[in-house]
Amino acid sequence: MSNVSLKNLSITLGGNAIIRGLDLEVDEGEFLVLLGPSGCGKSTLLHSIAGLTDISGGAIEIGGKDMSRTDPSERGIGMVFQSYALYPTMTVEKNMSFGLRIAGVPKAEIKRRVERAAAMLHLGELLDRKPAALSGGQRQRVAIGRALVREAGVYLFDEPLSNLDAKLRTDLRRELKLLHQQLGATMIYVTHDQVEAMTLASRIVVMRAGEVQQVGTPGEVYERPANLFVAGFLGAPAMNFIDGEVDAAGVFTGAGVRLALGSAPAGRAVLGVRPEHIALEPGGPALGRVTLVEPMGAHRVVWLDCGGKQLSCIVQGGKAIAPDDAVSFAIDAQRACLFDPDSGKRYETAGASSMLAMTV
Repeated sequence: MSNVSLKNLSITLGGNAIIRGLDLEVDEGEFLVLLGPSGCGKSTLLHSIAGLTDISGGAIEIGGKDMSRTDPSERGIGMVFQSYALYPTMTVEKNMSFGLRIAGVPKAEIKRRVERAAAMLHLGELLDRKPAALSGGQRQRVAIGRALVREAGVYLFDEPLSNLDAKLRTDLRRELKLLHQQLGATMIYVTHDQVEAMTLASRIVVMRAGEVQQVGTPGEVYERPANLFVAGFLGAPAMNFIDGEVDAAGVFTGAGVRLALGSAPAGRAVLGVRPEHIALEPGGPALGRVTLVEPMGAHRVVWLDCGGKQLSCIVQGGKAIAPDDAVSFAIDAQRACLFDPDSGKRYETAGASSMLAMTV
């Protein structure tokens, strides 16, 4: 396995700057996920690491060697694309071994690698079948196996699960996680799906318009988002945002909510609260009216009108809740985030008390 180092990387396509001065370090054995909306440059970045897209500035180092101008075949990478791209007339075994045969790898070594990858991916009984006889999930496992047999230093995944249905995505996501645990290989994975990012990654790189917004563990980017974009992109439902002001005592007021935050900069601010950090409580300090209840199986998403602002909260079990019910609730001040409304950056705050919110 190898580390990957991107230094002041820039990519320009058709006269448009896609990536600008990007720096990123990927450690050996890490599962790094590039996460962001469509068009943010994450796939372009991955393709540049693979050597499929030329860079206009900076450097790409793989395993400590400058690979910026090296051919893709010489970079020591294995890549899995969004489409399976399997040869329809070849068996699973032939598809997986094709690149090795072209490279002149001895037959015994090819057999060893294919059997090893097939065992990891539960493809042993399918080696003699052709792609037409496989399900979508099996075809994608073959595509992953074709990359694994290279025994590369770095594996790159470009939205490999996006063409699968929800159940297959869940199953293959689990298999990829287990595969990484078995191999301990360096993996870089592109997705716009936050669930994939949160469940697979050892670290997440959140991107927007060709720039890195935050790098951190799944817990860090979720609990302590660097800015409003990261806070709003992660989470389903998304984080609640409330415009308001903080007074000299560190108390936030806005949209019918008054929340003591401890130490916080005075002035205009945006309060960010995750739905799971709003608790419906009989006799709670804040009041709202239920506008919508969304059953989600193990929990419900309840939408509240509070001072004209729609807030979402997650409710586990409990009594029946219906639209137009008046309810009281409390916000966990220690889990809330405060953002600068102009720059969008998160302020460092010291939550005053665990559950405190008051109706203005």
